[in-house]
Amino acid sequence: MVAAAVLPEAPVPQIEVVAAQNSSNSQTAVPQTDADKTQHEKAEEQLRQQEHQRVMGVMATFNTTRDKNALPLSPGQKFQLFFKSETDPWPFLLSSVVAGIGQAKNSNPEWGQGAQGYGKRIGATYSDAFIGNFFGNAVLPIVLHEDPRYYQKGAGRLTSRFLWAASSTVWCKRDRGGWGPNYANVGGNLIGASIARAYYPASERNVSDTVTDGLTVSLEGVVGAEIIEFWPDIARHYQRKHAEKLARQNRQ
Repeated sequence: MVAAAVLPEAPVPQIEVVAAQNSSNSQTAVPQTDADKTQHEKAEEQLRQQEHQRVMGVMATFNTTRDKNALPLSPGQKFQLFFKSETDPWPFLLSSVVAGIGQAKNSNPEWGQGAQGYGKRIGATYSDAFIGNFFGNAVLPIVLHEDPRYYQKGAGRLTSRFLWAASSTVWCKRDRGGWGPNYANVGGNLIGASIARAYYPASERNVSDTVTDGLTVSLEGVVGAEIIEFWPDIARHYQRKHAEKLARQNRQ
């Protein structure tokens, strides 16, 4: 009997177990640092902070920044800022007050009085602001690469700050960082006044009234900038006087 040949045992396969990486169950989220954020994300954060700014807790000042080195806004962010500002309760409240004054003065008598006349006045007032800001704070700033925000000075001599705020209507920051004429603001006000001729009485559909209304809105912007610039000083003065009054009462 022939002995069977003894064959070597088959080798046992060695299986290397590799730990799975990037598993959704074991992955630990790493917080994003400021260095990792894009310029767009940083600008978005700054924009969100602006959307909480108000004067006297009522007047929305979303188009204002206290950061002298604020990052430029993208086209989408400029539209976002415009839309947020114009859908806030403040423009509607302001329009209702202005319409009430117009009703009392019987401006544009063709519109009449009563609820119908008031409705026409408040609609026209809000439309003026919406259309003017649509072009002046969104469309033209995108096309001309201008920053639609008011850069609050916040410190320095009174005269210097007053002139700074007044000049914001005709002077603005550029997306590239420099400063130059505020074509968007003035142009937007004039475009808004021109379009408004479509819903104003026929007696006001002329070049003179169009230019006057556009420049009037620009001057109103100066007043608004002055209020925004000096409101923090007024608030601090009031708080200091209030604290002094409480201190005197406590001593008594």
